[in-house]
Amino acid sequence: MSDGMAWRISDRARRLYERIRERGYSSLMAFAKARPAVPLVVLVRELGLRDDAAGTLLLGLFDEAERGNRVTRLVRDVLARTLAEEFPEGWPAVMDVDNRCKAAQALSRWQAFIPVTYDERAYAITETLRSEPPHPGWRPLGPDDALLRTLLPDEEA
Repeated sequence: MSDGMAWRISDRARRLYERIRERGYSSLMAFAKARPAVPLVVLVRELGLRDDAAGTLLLGLFDEAERGNRVTRLVRDVLARTLAEEFPEGWPAVMDVDNRCKAAQALSRWQAFIPVTYDERAYAITETLRSEPPHPGWRPLGPDDALLRTLLPDEEA
């Protein structure tokens, strides 16, 4: 049994799918797409679940993305959500020590959330954002943000 299959039959997964279907969504991806750049922990709270269900949601999203050949898009989506959580008002105008630490924490969390096959690209994106920061106030509103698509273009067929 693959890891994805084990995930799909878990009790937590069943509860998660029950909650999204009660809200009229057919998939986790559809639910997440309706709320772009909303942090994962906020999404699970909207479903009436505990914060620790964010990990279950993330596993489910990656399972669906893999089956739909949309992993790169989801990796960008998770980056947008992670940055929105850390910088709700957008990219800071001044990258002082505090903001550099926040950026490092957000990017480290994002890298921990994504498949290891994206590690090299994640390191490159992190370096680019550090050496050539986006304009102050930039806040990606989802995976189709122009800068995110430049940093991590779609490669899947």
